[in-house]
Amino acid sequence: MTLKAARAGRDDAGKIQQQGIDPAQRRQLEKLERKADTDASFEAVAREYHKTKSSAWSPRYAERWISIMEKDAFPWLGSLPLSSITAPMLLQVLRRVEARGAHETAHTLRQWSGQVFRHGIATGRCTSNPAPDLQGALMPIQVKHMAAVLEPVKAGELMRAIGAYAGQPATRAALHLSARLFQRPGNIRQMRWANVDLEKAMWTIPAADMKRTKSAKINGRPHLVPLPAQAVEILEDLKPLTGHGQYVFPCLLTGERPMSDNTVNTALRRMGFDNTEMTAHGFRAMARTIMVEQMDVEPEVIEAQLAHGESGPLGAAYDRAEFVVKRRKMMQLWADHLDELRQGAKILALKAA
Repeated sequence: MTLKAARAGRDDAGKIQQQGIDPAQRRQLEKLERKADTDASFEAVAREYHKTKSSAWSPRYAERWISIMEKDAFPWLGSLPLSSITAPMLLQVLRRVEARGAHETAHTLRQWSGQVFRHGIATGRCTSNPAPDLQGALMPIQVKHMAAVLEPVKAGELMRAIGAYAGQPATRAALHLSARLFQRPGNIRQMRWANVDLEKAMWTIPAADMKRTKSAKINGRPHLVPLPAQAVEILEDLKPLTGHGQYVFPCLLTGERPMSDNTVNTALRRMGFDNTEMTAHGFRAMARTIMVEQMDVEPEVIEAQLAHGESGPLGAAYDRAEFVVKRRKMMQLWADHLDELRQGAKILALKAA
């Protein structure tokens, strides 16, 4: 410290003492103010919110939340007091994300930034939330629909191609069950023998394996998938090949893991269906569309089997015995209809039993 600076400090201390303020208390107060500013920064509040909420989130969602903040928000907003951030400042950050073509991420960041500001308001670090003001300021998201075969004639071609597939038997079986059971691709490939009852023709998917909130994964009901006769036969034929392990469709390299999440899609490409025609997820849309438009099946029965709306008003009814009976009839009707389409039978509007 120079002599001039020391004298200036002495003079400031003298002025503070004349005002009746202890210089030591003043330094402590300034230190507390600096800490308060740090604790009220965007990054500090965001990390506090993440720490508070992440225990109720899935690990994947929690990791993505903080990762996007660290990549796209903290470098520009992190050190700023939450109360100083305006809508134009937040928009400038979101525009950076849009500029690299990540439009969906920009919308997500706006929404999650709003969560940070709401937490800041609740904890006294700011008084307003600029995020809602930017709702119409971002470019709209282009919704991408999963490619799916939706025409009955084309579905017949697909089933014939699956029947003629010359790849691994387990992959062919996964294709057959994807079509007949129309469950989520992740559930199909992670199917465990322990959850399949061939005598009762029922596949029980644990709540923890379903696409649900963390709370529903822990406390929710399992998802029941009645197996049509064709599915039971496929599984009985497959059991000598993979029944010694836990997975119905194990990875070829190690039976300790399920098959790759791209196996079914790769098989579809080899069969001549490109990614604009059909995907592993497309079997779900195929089943829903054809059953509603061609077979007049009750939509709520289809939605129950798709595991849609299990937490909604009909959720408690989905596992009632009589509803499962309806679902079992529908599953057999669908499997039979796929066989008819595969054989090139005349397409008729059928009534569900």
